[in-house]
Amino acid sequence: MVRFDTRDRKPKIYDIAVLTAAVFAFLGILVMRGSYEHVHLISCILIAYLAAVIVLLIRAFIRQLRYNPYSYNTIYYIGFAIFVLFLLLTQIILAVRLSSYTSETLLYNITGTLLASARNYMIMTSPFVLVFSIGLCISNVSLIRHEDFRFVNILGIILSVLLVGGIAFIWTFDFYASGSLKEIMIHELWTSLFAAVYLYFECMLIGVIISHVIVCRYEPDHDKDFMIILGCAIRKDGTPSPILKGRIDRALDFYHKQKDDTGRELTFVTSGGQGPDEVISESRSMKNYLMDKGIKEEQIVMEDRSTSTYENMKFSKEKIEAIDPEGKIAFSTTNFHVFRSGLLARRVKMKAQGIGADTKWYFWPNAAVREFVGLLTAHRLKQAVILTVMIAVYILLVSLHYSY
Repeated sequence: MVRFDTRDRKPKIYDIAVLTAAVFAFLGILVMRGSYEHVHLISCILIAYLAAVIVLLIRAFIRQLRYNPYSYNTIYYIGFAIFVLFLLLTQIILAVRLSSYTSETLLYNITGTLLASARNYMIMTSPFVLVFSIGLCISNVSLIRHEDFRFVNILGIILSVLLVGGIAFIWTFDFYASGSLKEIMIHELWTSLFAAVYLYFECMLIGVIISHVIVCRYEPDHDKDFMIILGCAIRKDGTPSPILKGRIDRALDFYHKQKDDTGRELTFVTSGGQGPDEVISESRSMKNYLMDKGIKEEQIVMEDRSTSTYENMKFSKEKIEAIDPEGKIAFSTTNFHVFRSGLLARRVKMKAQGIGADTKWYFWPNAAVREFVGLLTAHRLKQAVILTVMIAVYILLVSLHYSY
């Protein structure tokens, strides 16, 4: 199993950028020279290139987990690795099917396959998208029934409509094109760009889900000095709500396992302020519960100022550094909340590993969607750069494909 936080240096993917530049510069020279006798070589180079990119992306993904699992880079690496795998399979199939074709025909089909890759990916994954969208809607309806109607609780339904709508659009609009060569090229460009953008967001969504599952199933090493328990709403009588109780019990479970395994004690940091409708702070509620479970008062540090997860991490870090700046830290929250909590911990420059308490099944899908939306809004510049590159690539592919 890959262990988190075992690397000191952030992984880079410059090797992919250098490889891509070198391969496409070489292929560009061959194409511009009209070297059709080398087209079969071009096909083999593309297959080798895509296979190498998959390996490099997976390696970067594993290294990112070892450096910092709570990063949007983990989402990017695994999401794009899935798409490049699809590209590799289509190129292999094309090479096998067209091994007896002329070089000119093969070159035309190579560019055509690359141009249609995003649309083919959409069509091939449409059954998964449909099943996923139905499940997402069902989970959101259950969430609304249990948690009342709020905008954040219908994000899954909105995303489902967009996903299915995109598939419906590509199935209908993509197969009808007529008119002059220029009109057909414009149609090809627009449908390819639409599919590419759709594909990008679909890969990111899959990456979010995979990243969530990995960090939630991870069990930190039993060498921790502090356990932060992230607060949430308490009951009217001041006792922990079922969700908060689950977080505390998960922390206690880790505490007992560590003590049995290594004999090492840890200090609990109960983090959560007092809301306007709460009789005591969430921190006090958690402390009372821990003491009822046999934890000594001197093993509990209260952080009762925070009003958000970001403040949970920030203020808890201050408490911990005042006691032991070198202490090893874990945090306990609900499983769907681990990834975002870990990300916020790193944002305040605190290295901490998360554990997740089980929760109702209908919380999970909407939480993944919220993380997905957060990815898009938090990295606008990165999205703009990627989408600009996509536009440039597809303009080039359309030009190459219709130049034969």
